Amino acid sequence: MARRLNPSAFNAWVYDHIDDYSHPLEVYYGGAGSGKSYGAMQKIILKALNARRKVLVVRKVGATLRDSVFQLALDLLRDAGIWRGCEVSRADMRIALPNGSLFVFKGLDDREKIKSITGITDMVLEEATELSEDDFTQLRLRLRPPEPDPQIYIMFNPVSKANWVYGYFFAHTPPAGTKIVQTTYKDNRFLPAEYAATLEELAARNPAYYRIYALGEFATLDKLVYPHAEKRLISAEETAGKKFWVGLDFGYVNDPSAIVWGYYDESDRTIYVTGEYVKTGMLNDEIAATIRQLGLQKEIVVADSAEQKSIEELRRAGITRIRPSKKGPDSVKHGVQWIGQCRLVVDERCIHTIEETENYTWRKDKKTGEYLNDPEDSFNHCLDAMRYGLQSVAGERRIRTMSKSILGL
Repeated sequence: MARRLNPSAFNAWVYDHIDDYSHPLEVYYGGAGSGKSYGAMQKIILKALNARRKVLVVRKVGATLRDSVFQLALDLLRDAGIWRGCEVSRADMRIALPNGSLFVFKGLDDREKIKSITGITDMVLEEATELSEDDFTQLRLRLRPPEPDPQIYIMFNPVSKANWVYGYFFAHTPPAGTKIVQTTYKDNRFLPAEYAATLEELAARNPAYYRIYALGEFATLDKLVYPHAEKRLISAEETAGKKFWVGLDFGYVNDPSAIVWGYYDESDRTIYVTGEYVKTGMLNDEIAATIRQLGLQKEIVVADSAEQKSIEELRRAGITRIRPSKKGPDSVKHGVQWIGQCRLVVDERCIHTIEETENYTWRKDKKTGEYLNDPEDSFNHCLDAMRYGLQSVAGERRIRTMSKSILGL
């Protein structure tokens, strides 16, 4: 099949194994902009065009599929010139190819509907680090097809060694039949030069991000700021009657804006993170519209006080209860220390907040190797928003006056 294809339509690392279906597990990992998802979807679509397949495409949260890999699949079908022969249901996120092959896009927050899907021949796991190992195990059990060459394509950026994918595929010999392909932005000849330049700027601006998002390397874990954060599904019953909070951290091009919300149980000092919205490139009017869409416009929203102009623009846009965070000497450290005395529970659907808890570390003195009482300024957009939001329910005075000895630093 590869000889009948136009090689110029593919990155070399995709074209070299485009018709190899001998590995039940194909792992595509590496840096941002490397074309991992693009290459995997090219391969699975070609496979489904050559023989009837039923492909389940999964992310942790179903809503994130629509603007990512679902749209990517539609774009690839248009580019291939077979769009008109396909049947597309945007509402259900299903695509039927002309030969009867079917692509079904589902989130693991819709588990019951996934259980009802039978005859799956292949799977695509987008952003696999968002899943848990149990999620992956349960999905593998769903793959019992009558057709030959069943495969699971697994894509992710290698954020943290604490994530299950590192232990599963890299800490030891990977499962039999696993093919692992590592790529970076340098392997993607279709990547715009402007995007490549943005990634290269990270080398000076944020070395930790550069190693992960540009070079596609797993992060070497240092001492985590929140090592005991729990990640699980939070029920409405356990947060009923608790104090509600909302926090906002501003960003734009390189860093995202983050809206994070949840509850605080004062009786047992438990912080619940139940929701998040994270996106780059948002102007203040878009942030205001998003707050309204999320139904948070009547809540107290505590935002980064460094952005006084943005706060005033949001207030004029109708987010009248927004207020600046209270900052003072060492306010970040004191806020982090207060949160460290609490039990922190993050809903498993808050994938960005979970990623940050697994990578937010204390800064280390380069000369002595000793940890300092100061967090690294990385992986902290959602966590900063959380810290701001908690000021509305716990009180800034209490957040800022905790003893440093609580962390043993």
